[in-house]
Amino acid sequence: MEISQDTLAEIARIVGPEGIVSDEDSDAYLTDERGLFHGNAGLITLPDSAEQVSRIVSLCNRARIGIVPQGGNTGYCGGATPDQTGSELLINLSRMDKIVEIDLAGMTITVEAGTVLRDIQVAAAEHNVLFPLSMGSESSCQIGGCLSTNAGGLAVLRYGTARDLMLGLEAVLPDGQVWSDLSTVRKDNTGYDLKQLFVGSEGTLGIITAAVLRLFPMPRTMQTALFAVPDLAAACGLLQLARGIAGDSISAFEYLSATSLRLVNEHGLSGGSGVGDQVLLELANDGEEANLQAAVEGIYERGLAAKYISDAVISTSEQQRSRLWRLREDIPEAERRAGGSIKHDISVPLKRMAAFATMGSMAVTKASANAKVSIFGHLGDGNLHYNVMAPTGTDFRQFRTDCEGEISTGVHNLAVALGGSFSAEHGVGQLKRGLLAEHKGELSLCLMRSLKSALDPAGIMNPGKVV
Repeated sequence: MEISQDTLAEIARIVGPEGIVSDEDSDAYLTDERGLFHGNAGLITLPDSAEQVSRIVSLCNRARIGIVPQGGNTGYCGGATPDQTGSELLINLSRMDKIVEIDLAGMTITVEAGTVLRDIQVAAAEHNVLFPLSMGSESSCQIGGCLSTNAGGLAVLRYGTARDLMLGLEAVLPDGQVWSDLSTVRKDNTGYDLKQLFVGSEGTLGIITAAVLRLFPMPRTMQTALFAVPDLAAACGLLQLARGIAGDSISAFEYLSATSLRLVNEHGLSGGSGVGDQVLLELANDGEEANLQAAVEGIYERGLAAKYISDAVISTSEQQRSRLWRLREDIPEAERRAGGSIKHDISVPLKRMAAFATMGSMAVTKASANAKVSIFGHLGDGNLHYNVMAPTGTDFRQFRTDCEGEISTGVHNLAVALGGSFSAEHGVGQLKRGLLAEHKGELSLCLMRSLKSALDPAGIMNPGKVV
């Protein structure tokens, strides 16, 4: 059912001319980051306050109009893309981008939901403190979207996911009420922790409009190293060894497969680097630089003795550190330049990671004997991006049509069978809704549906996503 002209006119009065996206500018809002989903919307609106969001949602609730919340539109699962009917309203929060307060005594920062992640990092750094959430899309993703998907990123090993970095929250409920718990305290044992309902719910229970986030002391010293490892099993052994030496100083432990690095080299990115599997390790703390340097050297020496590593590059400057990180950051772009990949965002217990790699290769080979597997990501917290590319000379679109179903079913089933997850950090959206229904468990699904029904009885919040 189309949105009535009276409703459209009322929304336009609420947000003003600057709060309406024209048809000519709509495509960027209606197509997801990966180009897998393209929808239509009865209206795309850009409110500039929680009060405007509240009035719009109240109006939609009365008229039973579906609402799709959207941040930076950088998600990988179509969670912020409307359906194709044109009957849903898309609410993009990009105008709600104020940094409300930085509290250095309490080590918190309060921000509106449309604030770009990189802007939060920069604002914190200007006060010599750290907001540690970091990912490849940080120059365009918004904090509301990061929280609604419980984004992970590069520093989960030390600082946790978005959920762990949030102290307080404000959200507009499906009936239009503004629920606010923008608390800056770290201890509040007064019943259900309601704010956590909205983190990871992908806009299906309400629209996050503001948040209080944790800040941390800026590390005084940092050491970054690239270790050559024989295989994924050795990388897992190296992680355990590194933890024994460096403890909580490990802020990142990224695995880069030989296939992934070859793609980076072949497409002229990052200046190239070596061959074979690699681990990118970063240590950071507030101690003396000599202590971290000794830790890295100890990891190298003991790693050599245990045959977990065969070579190393230890950065000696910020320029060299940036070059090492570019190897990791350029892998997704290299995959795109190579034609694309069938993406899997899985997590597996570390003790079963090597078994997953072996059995995953068998599942891929069964579907396509010469397919290429690009594996990279956050090994330190058990999350790998297990991406499968077409054989040389094969059109990727045809490869996806022919093989994606069998490959993805095999990879996802294997991850779950080994005690892991089919979605480690990218969420469910509309892409993985069927997988959630298949793997989550009936009682868990029943509880999720009960929460959805209790908060959103009309079913207007991000319909067709998650549950």
